Amino acid sequence: MAARTRAQMMEETRAKLILAARKAFATKGYAMASMDDLTADVGLTRGALYHNFGDKKGLLQAVIDQIDSEMGERLRIERDRADTAWLGLLAEYTAYIEMALEPEIQRIMLLDGPAVLGDPSQWPSQNACLRTTTQTIQALIDEGTVRSVDAEAAARLLNGASLSAALWIAAADNPHAVLEKVVEAFRRLACGLLKSDN
Repeated sequence: MAARTRAQMMEETRAKLILAARKAFATKGYAMASMDDLTADVGLTRGALYHNFGDKKGLLQAVIDQIDSEMGERLRIERDRADTAWLGLLAEYTAYIEMALEPEIQRIMLLDGPAVLGDPSQWPSQNACLRTTTQTIQALIDEGTVRSVDAEAAARLLNGASLSAALWIAAADNPHAVLEKVVEAFRRLACGLLKSDN
C-alpha cells in the first residue's frame, strides 16, 4: 500500500476535525463545545485545529461551509424535480424554510452561526445563491412568467424573506406551528411576482 501524501494526511485531519466539530456543535452548541474534548475525541491536538482552521471560529466556518454545501445540493434536487422553473423556485425556497426544523441546521446554521459569524446574508456562500436566484428570476421574466422587475432586487427580497422565516422558525417555541404560517405567507408573497395571467 502506498504511503499517504502530506496533502492526504492534512485532508484527513481536516475531515476528522470538521466531523467532530459538527457533532459537538449540533449537540452541545458552539459555546459549550470544548476544543480540548473535540480534538481528544479524534486523537488530535489543539495544534492541529489551530493549524488547519486558525481557531474555533474558523472551525465553525468550515462546518457551516460543509452544511451549506449539502443544503445547496438538497435544494437543487428539489428545484430540479419540479415541472416548471417557477414551481422549482418555490420548491427550493419551501425546502430551505422547512430545513429550519432540522436540529443540526437549526442549531449550527440559524442560531450559533449568526451569533458567532454575523449576518448570514453576508456570508460568502450567499453570493453564489443570490447569483443563481437572480438568473432564475431573470429567465422567468424573459419567458413571461414573472412581471418585469429588477431580477436582483426580487432575488434579494425573496432570499431575505426566506432567511428571516428560517431564523424565526429556529428561534420559535413551537417551530412546527410557525412553519405552517410561514410557508403559506411566503408562497403568497412570492406569487406577487407572477404576471396576472399566470
